Amino acid sequence: QVQLAESGGGLEQAGGSLRLSCAASGRFLRINTMGWYRQAPGKQRELVATINRYGSTNYADSVKGRFTISRDDAKSTVYLQMNSLKPDDSALYYCNTYVQKSLLTEYESWGQGTQVTVSS
Repeated sequence: QVQLAESGGGLEQAGGSLRLSCAASGRFLRINTMGWYRQAPGKQRELVATINRYGSTNYADSVKGRFTISRDDAKSTVYLQMNSLKPDDSALYYCNTYVQKSLLTEYESWGQGTQVTVSS
């Protein structure tokens, strides 16, 4: 089993910054894609950003230019730097990973979520 430990959420004013971290632990050969998703009350969970093991990134249009995803494979950790925060960014942010458990098996994991609240 793969465990994900998220941190870095909190309350911030509009225009401010927060940095989320998600550390993976457990038994696996490598981490493939890592990403962040978010879910606001009454809305569906949506993709925020992903990064694959080659460093290629993908962002939701709503966060492009404001958020930056990065990873440190030595620490099995993915980060989300969030700048120029807006009240619409308020949501529960979930970490997601695909790890290679064996040569033929890829395993998806979700974190518990970390709350981000942006006040206007």
